[in-house]
Amino acid sequence: MGDDRAAGLAGPATEDLLRRFLDGRPEATARAYATDLSDLARFLDTPLPQALATLLGDPTTAARLALDYALHLRSRSLAPATVTRRLATLRALVGQARELGVVDWSLRLPSPEEVEAARERSSEPETPYVFPRHPEEVDRLDLQHFALRETLGANFLAPVESPVRVLDVGTGTGQWGFEVCHRFPGALVVGFDLVRGKPNPPPGYRHVRGNLLQGLPFRDDVFDFVHQRFLTAGIPVSAWPGVVAELVRVTRPGGWVELAESPLKGHRLGPAGERLADIIFRQVLTPIGLDTTGVVFHSLDDRLRQAGLEQVGRREVSLPLGEWGGQVGSFMATDFRAAGTRIAESLQTRSPHLAEEAKELLRLAMDELDRHRTVALIAIAYGRKPA
Repeated sequence: MGDDRAAGLAGPATEDLLRRFLDGRPEATARAYATDLSDLARFLDTPLPQALATLLGDPTTAARLALDYALHLRSRSLAPATVTRRLATLRALVGQARELGVVDWSLRLPSPEEVEAARERSSEPETPYVFPRHPEEVDRLDLQHFALRETLGANFLAPVESPVRVLDVGTGTGQWGFEVCHRFPGALVVGFDLVRGKPNPPPGYRHVRGNLLQGLPFRDDVFDFVHQRFLTAGIPVSAWPGVVAELVRVTRPGGWVELAESPLKGHRLGPAGERLADIIFRQVLTPIGLDTTGVVFHSLDDRLRQAGLEQVGRREVSLPLGEWGGQVGSFMATDFRAAGTRIAESLQTRSPHLAEEAKELLRLAMDELDRHRTVALIAIAYGRKPA
């Protein structure tokens, strides 16, 4: 309801909203609000009415806009109070629109930690990671983690006992590493990623920033256990042999390496889901060399053997997508929706028509999950470096 009404905002409608937003406020406050909104319009390089219509389009677009705008403000070295005020103005305007029935949602502003993480990612060299920065990406990655942990009944399958040093490559939010810290209180757990994870890590956790495709910044034979998962979305197929070799290089003799990956496509998708996957594969994954055939999933254990590991094991699990799969299915359906939404948004700049089609296909695909009992296949492979 609110999204449709906001999408149809014309110049007079936004002008009326702006007038109501500013009327009745102290002169200094109204002037500050007007300045803040004019700055947003300059950032978007559009007239003010169009900038307001963009802000009010839908909650996902608005949240992404707020994060991008926060990064822009930070890049200008503005005072923190000014940055906070300008973001608060956007939230207040959306609040006014909600009171008037123009939208039926509230604007979620990015936290300082989310802004800092996005700032760090934006300063990195270009990487092929398929999911764009977004304030809700932390929630999506944590849902993945909880779903897999619930299904496995553990955080890893390798027979690791009392490790002293653990490395989590592509740590994401850091949740896996946090939990390993609690299981092994005496261990040092290093989370390696382009951006920092969640704040307030356990005492034994350390974050190291870096790009895996440029190599790991650790000496040989350091870690008792090296863990990596769900990086098919960020490692080109051609780079996998070198990546696995790096993981093995930093593992001590007698230590373990574990990988967990999934094909970038659900199993038993419906027609809409298949069409959505086809668009994503052709328009997003293939141009940057990511896996569209499941070759990484199928060869995970072989890659460990080829890298010289022994006692290699492999286990496959199916994670349900949809309410038919209980709590895990609900988690994974939310992950599916969020991932599809992020990728559909990334299509907007190259093909608005395809982006709209992808959004509609995602809506239909969500309805198909329970009917087709869709699952995500996960392979976990582990091996020991010869002593």
